[in-house]
Amino acid sequence: MSEFKASGFRDEFGNAGPDLVGITTLTSPYYFVPPSGSTAQRPQSPPPGMLRFNTDIGRLEVWRNDHWGAIVGESPNLGNQNAASGESAGGTGTRGVFGGNRNTPTITSSNESSYITIETLGDAIDFGNLTLTIAIQGSCSSRTRGIFFGGYCHPNPGTGGSRTNKINGWTFASTGSHVDFSSTMSQTAQQCAGTSSSTRGILQFGFTTTPSPVATVDTLEYITIASVGNSVDFGDLTRPKSEIASFSSGTRGVFAGGYFTSSPFRTDDIDYVTISTLGNAQDFGDLTIPERQASGGGNSTRGIIMGGIDPSALNTIQFITIASKGDSQDFGDLLDTVTAGSQGNSVSNPNRSIYAGGITPAGSDVIQYITNQTTGNAIDFGDLIGVRIQFAGASNGHGGL
Repeated sequence: MSEFKASGFRDEFGNAGPDLVGITTLTSPYYFVPPSGSTAQRPQSPPPGMLRFNTDIGRLEVWRNDHWGAIVGESPNLGNQNAASGESAGGTGTRGVFGGNRNTPTITSSNESSYITIETLGDAIDFGNLTLTIAIQGSCSSRTRGIFFGGYCHPNPGTGGSRTNKINGWTFASTGSHVDFSSTMSQTAQQCAGTSSSTRGILQFGFTTTPSPVATVDTLEYITIASVGNSVDFGDLTRPKSEIASFSSGTRGVFAGGYFTSSPFRTDDIDYVTISTLGNAQDFGDLTIPERQASGGGNSTRGIIMGGIDPSALNTIQFITIASKGDSQDFGDLLDTVTAGSQGNSVSNPNRSIYAGGITPAGSDVIQYITNQTTGNAIDFGDLIGVRIQFAGASNGHGGL
């Protein structure tokens, strides 16, 4: 028979809850039901070690003396959880892969790529080399394969570069596996954006070389991620634009903000498409301010827009609910140490969105994260392998999967 001893009944604030004394043994073949509630109902300053079930994220969480930490128990491939401080766990569960780079706005592109394991904290790890020296390309991904497309190739300082229409990619579970699919978009393009479901990737072109030397276009094309071939016409955005933040649920792809060719040269548009069909984008709502060069993340229910320019760089974070239409709302701010959230990039899993790199007065190697279903300011995650701007990122756990 189980024994239960208590000196009184009170909660953590001294009211109406149990106070267990000594060693208490619970013996049952069934289950134990911990306290539960939403993120908004979290106690603010509980004793260290308090355990509760968060109904918003569907996970147990524990108070770690300065923040609530989710207990992740469903990914078997999180890597070495005993890694030293500052080292990535290096798992193969939910990976974010970053590729390409321009260390400053005026010098060479890069073929470097690196990765993080999103459930952990730590610095990025080398993933291998891309098939191109590239910057300002687009990206999309499935659970197994990531895709980079378009971009600007500028391999040598002091020489001219060129845009590309090539499509290349990698397998998340391995490193050094970047491949050229011998597939192309219908035009060369840079400052592209991509979104995807588990099977189909939507490619947004940004700037192209036709019909004039540099033109912002409304073009959308698509690929089948598992069997990559040349991209095929999907439809058009609501108007021509580039430098867009993009994200998705399993059914909708969303394109937010961007560069527009007339004053004020940035837009508050939010467009959406239904990924499984073909057709033109439709109006979703408006951002809180017109901006471009932001980065998108989130999960299957909430889209996150991080950073941007209006006309100087922003540290703002906004969000929308993807299943419904409407204007964005304030989420919080990027780290104070990263005052210019422009031309960085984001990756995400169901719980976290990551913002990495970007232009600051000296550039940035900072990786920071937010918890998707809450609101609040970003928290430090680790560092990239060097300063990075104008690169692309994709994960095998984003909202479209």
